[in-house]
Amino acid sequence: MPAETLPQMRLLLDILQGAGLSAAAGIRPFLPALAAGGLASADVGLDFDGTRFAFLESPIFLAALVVALVLSVVLRARLIAPTPAAALAGIGIGLGALLFAGTLDDRHDVWWPGLIAGLACAALAGAAVRDLLARTGTRLDDEAARALPLYAEAVAMVLAGAAILVPPLSVPALAFLAWLLAVGRRRSGEKYAGLRILR
Repeated sequence: MPAETLPQMRLLLDILQGAGLSAAAGIRPFLPALAAGGLASADVGLDFDGTRFAFLESPIFLAALVVALVLSVVLRARLIAPTPAAALAGIGIGLGALLFAGTLDDRHDVWWPGLIAGLACAALAGAAVRDLLARTGTRLDDEAARALPLYAEAVAMVLAGAAILVPPLSVPALAFLAWLLAVGRRRSGEKYAGLRILR
């Protein structure tokens, strides 16, 4: 491989890593950020040290994420559903932007596009999963429906690990999320169209 293509390949892999991490944060914010910060502190797959986003791997920030994760679980267990869901979506989008930008800032001079791309990837993932959980939850009993967020946490964690260790896996993951969102929107449109016809 020519030497001049190595920086381009590295940039591509960092973009894919940032995209997968931000999508994972969009699904569920805290575990992916914890995974990224923990692995970065050990210099496994990524490293925020020496960047503008070094706080992402600081012990204080990681401890705050643990506290936030526990609080979100407690709130969900007490069935205070709408507010935590809206708050988690906003936090996920924000963390997704920071993770993408931090990934770029590690090895590249220009990092700010990661903020924009991270917002977009996290918003896409969050919208796709929220729509899926809402549709699936209506077909399940209460106990099974309460377990759905746990599955989302697991998916987010797996996606974060895959994005860090094997960045190209972010491509099929994002494609699947986009397809999931498109299918959900189409079904919603068909449902509303059917309701209008009934009127």
